[in-house]
Amino acid sequence: MSTDLDVAVVGAGIAGLTAAHELTRAGLAVRVFEARDRVGGRMASHRRAGYTMDEGAEQLPAYGYRATWELVRRTGLTDDEVPRIGAPLAMWRDGAAHPGVSDPRALLTGAGLSPAARLDLARFLASAARHRHRFDPDRPERTPLGTATVAELARRYHPDLHDYLFQPVVGSFFGWHPERSAAAPFVSLLLAVGPPSTWRTYRDGMDTLARRLADDLDVATATVVSEVDTAGDIAVLTTDRGPVTARVALLCVPAPVAARLHRDPAEPVREFLDACTFTPTLKVSCLLNRPLAPPSPRPLYTLLTPRTEEPVLAGIIVDHVKHPWRAPAGRGLLTLMTTPTAIPALLDVPDHEAAATLLTPAARHVPGLDTAVTATVVHRFRHGLPEATPAALRLRAGFAARPPGPVDYAGDWEYLRPSSEGAVRSAARAASRALAHLRATTRTREPV
Repeated sequence: MSTDLDVAVVGAGIAGLTAAHELTRAGLAVRVFEARDRVGGRMASHRRAGYTMDEGAEQLPAYGYRATWELVRRTGLTDDEVPRIGAPLAMWRDGAAHPGVSDPRALLTGAGLSPAARLDLARFLASAARHRHRFDPDRPERTPLGTATVAELARRYHPDLHDYLFQPVVGSFFGWHPERSAAAPFVSLLLAVGPPSTWRTYRDGMDTLARRLADDLDVATATVVSEVDTAGDIAVLTTDRGPVTARVALLCVPAPVAARLHRDPAEPVREFLDACTFTPTLKVSCLLNRPLAPPSPRPLYTLLTPRTEEPVLAGIIVDHVKHPWRAPAGRGLLTLMTTPTAIPALLDVPDHEAAATLLTPAARHVPGLDTAVTATVVHRFRHGLPEATPAALRLRAGFAARPPGPVDYAGDWEYLRPSSEGAVRSAARAASRALAHLRATTRTREPV
């Protein structure tokens, strides 16, 4: 049976675009279908009046992102286009910013931790270093931590490690509730990426890599896929522009969306998809008439505000420090992050109300903010980040061992790794599985 395409990819985030890139290089007819009118998914950027606002992902670590960096180099991006941020992360405590979060120097400087907590941090880091070979971000289910949650891990140490390190980090960058998310993926990623001083960003916005990939691909934006089914070994997509058939369909969307599009009959797949819950994310970009930042001895990239100090505001990213091109000359740009516990109440309120809710606590940390804001832009993702629940961790190995078929999946949720690296690695694996399925079905069709 002939089909419209060799491979249909649903979702033009970094996973979908990477999979399409790999399969197009293999000489296949591939098309990407995206419901939005732009590419990038949760790595999108919004541009307005000379400001560049990253809607989702914020940085690109120099370490632990091997597959992403291979893709960056393959697309021709230079070091100037992916510059180092260089500025530190700080923790808010007792009315002041304490730089050095997630940096080895925190053992000396404190970074908001009490002296007793620093000793426990040294104990935690020493234990992780001894077992470092077992903390594989691609196989988080194999770590010594088992299915312990972040909160359960934290209870082994001084309370400060939860309140002024684990919770603020996972609550801001991961969008996690420490009580609900497994510690293994968090610790594995923490060990892999190294200190924030080595982190980088895309000069022209976090969607740079996505846009570069899309330039060489067949991408149908503003096209809604409502269902994916199979007819024998053929995938059939129902879209708002008519049906599409393909030898393989790759669902490169969040797990809850994939489960809604295709009711996979395989139990390991269905169980894992159901366990892969997502947390929503909500951020507010503040366009400023001058470059403001939280007071600190050194210019900060990010100020984390623990839940014990701020129930709504998770942190403040100083975008004009991240890269000066994020704002016009003489202006400033801040991103306000929301704590996961506060997001559900704000997800459906008007933009001005959501912005006001975060601006009030942010003004306590950035003097002059209330008079410097010229406009705000609210960014929401209902499926923001994979939650990495203990249930998903238990089921991940069974999902990974599934045989290839006409419908397959990719996304950072496959590795329970909320990062572009998780998405890229998953997409490369999905492309290999698609090729294996195509080779197998081609052999069965050949006459004896």
